[in-house]
Amino acid sequence: MQIEKIIDLIIIGGGPIGLACGIAAKNAGLSYLIIEKGCLTNSLYNYPQGMTFFSTAERLEIGNLPFVSINPKPKRAEALEYYRKVSLSYDLNIRLFEPVKNVLKKDNTFTVETSKSNYETRNIIVATGFYDIPMLMDIPGEDLPKVFHYYQEPHYFSHQNVVVVGASNSSVDAALETFRKGANVTLVARGSGIGERVKYWVKPDIENRIAAGEIKAYFSSNLVEIRETEVDIETPDGKITIPNDFVLALTGYQPNFQFLENIGIELDQENMRMPRYNEVTMETNVENIYLAGVVCGGLNTHSWFIENSRIHADQIIEAIKQKGNIAKI
Repeated sequence: MQIEKIIDLIIIGGGPIGLACGIAAKNAGLSYLIIEKGCLTNSLYNYPQGMTFFSTAERLEIGNLPFVSINPKPKRAEALEYYRKVSLSYDLNIRLFEPVKNVLKKDNTFTVETSKSNYETRNIIVATGFYDIPMLMDIPGEDLPKVFHYYQEPHYFSHQNVVVVGASNSSVDAALETFRKGANVTLVARGSGIGERVKYWVKPDIENRIAAGEIKAYFSSNLVEIRETEVDIETPDGKITIPNDFVLALTGYQPNFQFLENIGIELDQENMRMPRYNEVTMETNVENIYLAGVVCGGLNTHSWFIENSRIHADQIIEAIKQKGNIAKI
């Protein structure tokens, strides 16, 4: 594949923070390209269909464009439409469904190899989020087709015996929604109760359903084996076996650490695999490669959100301009 002309900046990741970086680059007069392996805001697209954000609409805004929601907290569909309109309003230069395969550095430039082309750039922003790789339980049967690490909507599980693993927002939402579509739901969680980060308007609901016996919950427990028609759960009172049709293993997700290491970014193995970067400029240990968004948190995926990492875009573009590693300003 031929290498296209050199550009100032390539942004890897077309989520809200990647779009914010593209807007900041365009406003600064930089040549740029956003490359996304899936659809626009791919991670948001893969969220559960009925998901409600914890943040209010204005805290999800980018590019000084108002996000108007009909709900106190916006829903997934509203966010998808908002960010689509942002990309159109700014006429962002973005390539979709184009996974990045490799990044090669030579002198003061990078070659970014994708599934469709090669691009040469002076600077790179990695804004790839954390939703691509599920945290596995590493138990027998986890690879069975009845096991889901992503959850979309509840109808599919109607009238089925469903085990939901975890007690975070995604697990609680899935448990409540599938229960209300007629599933026989069992919640299995390592902690002693529902997670403290669960949305405040949802937490009483799940706790009331458990107290009423409508959803069975095993806390301080672990799913230890999955078979075609049943599962084993290790509880404080010993191991039990229950009938099962589907497992929603919503145990969390992690950044693509292999990709970060492949392009030379150092990870702190003793501190949640935190990538090494400057908190002011967001530049990593690899000169002219920057991080933006949730990927900055390593395994601590609760430290960065859209609302508190939008500022990374301006920090990075200012740092690039200060270094002068661009064709023009």
